[in-house]
Amino acid sequence: MADYYNYIKSLHLIFVVTWFAGLFYMPRLFIYHIEGRAKPEPEASILGAQFRIMERRLWNIITWPSAVLCVVTAAALLWIMPGWLSQGWMHVKLAFVLLLLVYHWVMHRMYLKFQRDDFQYTSRFMRIWNEGATLILFAVVFLAILKNSLDWIYGLVGLLLLAVLIMLGIRLYKRVREKEEAGE
Repeated sequence: MADYYNYIKSLHLIFVVTWFAGLFYMPRLFIYHIEGRAKPEPEASILGAQFRIMERRLWNIITWPSAVLCVVTAAALLWIMPGWLSQGWMHVKLAFVLLLLVYHWVMHRMYLKFQRDDFQYTSRFMRIWNEGATLILFAVVFLAILKNSLDWIYGLVGLLLLAVLIMLGIRLYKRVREKEEAGE
């Protein structure tokens, strides 16, 4: 049983990594897609077509299969270790995983809009959106490694501080980029 557990856990971790790779890179592609529209023709059309291909391949070949295989291997791990389902840290982790699945589903809806050239988001919104997966990743990894529910005050404060740091980083990046574009 232990041998199967380690193989399944290894596969689960690989699929977590590839799933998050897709969730991290897709918003970057959306940002480039949005910003590519500001280019003169025919460059804007060429870039739009290329970004749609890249988004489609990333989403359908890497991100979705990784998400499904991640959930399947997670279910297998829980089947092998059913006692985890009675532990508080697992309840909290599963809540974050549910949040991640909602994030994935919303990203899927965004993907469908971008495939139709239906641009409803700004590049700044997508930069902020991209950090949602980062926050979820931090929470899930700490819960999986520490295997406790964390001290709620420290955990919550830590996530809030991380969110604030990310937002400050986005603002700093925007200022640097605006200076570069202004030629300073």
